[in-house]
Amino acid sequence: MKKNLKKVIALGGILTLLLTGCSKEDTNKITESDSNIQLKKTTDDSKTEARLEDITVILDYVANTNHTGMYVALEKGYYEEEGLNVKIIEPTDGATASLIAAGKGDFGISYQEDVTIALTSEDPLPIKAVATIIQHNTSGFASYKEKGIVSVKDFEGKTYAGWGGPGEEAVIKAVMNGVQADFSKLNIIISDGAGFEALKDKVDIMWFFEGWDNVKASMNNFPLNYMELRQLDSRLDYYTPIIITNNTMIEKNPDIIRKFLSATEKGYDYAIKNPEKSAEILNKFAPDYDVEMLKKSQNFLSSKYKEDTVQWGIMKDEVWDNYTDFMVEYGVIHQKIPASSCYTNEFLPQ
Repeated sequence: MKKNLKKVIALGGILTLLLTGCSKEDTNKITESDSNIQLKKTTDDSKTEARLEDITVILDYVANTNHTGMYVALEKGYYEEEGLNVKIIEPTDGATASLIAAGKGDFGISYQEDVTIALTSEDPLPIKAVATIIQHNTSGFASYKEKGIVSVKDFEGKTYAGWGGPGEEAVIKAVMNGVQADFSKLNIIISDGAGFEALKDKVDIMWFFEGWDNVKASMNNFPLNYMELRQLDSRLDYYTPIIITNNTMIEKNPDIIRKFLSATEKGYDYAIKNPEKSAEILNKFAPDYDVEMLKKSQNFLSSKYKEDTVQWGIMKDEVWDNYTDFMVEYGVIHQKIPASSCYTNEFLPQ
């Protein structure tokens, strides 16, 4: 009996050792497997990061609702899905068109006027527009409502505060000529940066962007009279803002342009469908703004990104040609340039 008991105990000990050995071996296998999986994941992540192409976008000004789609694309990972590591910065040392031409950035936010001037100068810049952000010009002339400035004819004897852009005076002269108003009777000064409040007692007329300046005035119960530029002269319905790149990018990296615009389009499509959520995303990158103001601005602009078209970003020859003719007529530029030399739609998503 004792012998049998000893055998049972011994056999149990052997089984225990065998089982323990198996458990330890299995555990080692599992641990080793987990390590391999983790190592593979880390390696794959590193490869993914290594595949991302660094891209710099230079804005035309501080971040605002013109740029929302790009910030949405950044936040939602649309750029990363296209293999791009996008950085959006504000211009610091010169005009965006010049910075992009010099290779300081890959894409820039500019205006049809600036691109046309840059391409017709004595030393043309190697740049081209590849998309428009908004289909129609959403700017115009604003004045304090109580002053009763309801027509361009009323500009006579008033003071206009602007930024001194090359085409600014030409635009004012053209719209005044259109109603036989005397341009020489308008006093033009450079703005000191004051907002809409200046219209009450400092100046009479300012150039406003409806989706931004008008929204601010409205939220502060500041009544305006407003005249849309495109209603004053159809030639002034030009593209602003637009996305530009340089000729080197077009020649050497066309696929990157396509990827960038594909992701950017997704961002703007999201902003069109979700204006308030996209305004909140913009606010993450531009926290100094009041989010309610951004939402009101975005609600206005979201309907403008693809106004009168089904394709975001697309441009037309006639818009470029009309404004080019205008600039030649008023001496802003001294030679015509074909629309095809200024822009292309070839990189837009199909």
